[in-house]
Amino acid sequence: MSNEKFERGLALRKQVLGADYVEKSLAAADDFSRPMQELSTEYCWGHVWTRPGLELRERSLINIAMISALNRPHELKLHVKAALTNGLTREQIREVLLQVAIYCGVPAGIDSVRIAREAFAEVDAASKV
Repeated sequence: MSNEKFERGLALRKQVLGADYVEKSLAAADDFSRPMQELSTEYCWGHVWTRPGLELRERSLINIAMISALNRPHELKLHVKAALTNGLTREQIREVLLQVAIYCGVPAGIDSVRIAREAFAEVDAASKV
């Protein structure tokens, strides 16, 4: 797939999530999963994440809250790491997760805090290498 929205989305996706992660995701795509990779790259990243009106850090705050509420642990870990890349502090991420606990339920908040701690540990381990 090659169009302007896809290319802009791909560049931003690599910036936020890391080029290695994105390239591995695209390389692992097969005939079944490739359309989902293309859809998320073009529409999530190329249409929405590249829009003016919200900074990347604000989009990360929103994503952490929504993904926590939806109980999507893999995506949450990925977006916690992305939030750090986008300039959020661990304290700000913690505050979002406390808000999640109040509005989405304490179990969602507890699971999200655990997943965030795992993400922080992975980021810390990678920075020591």
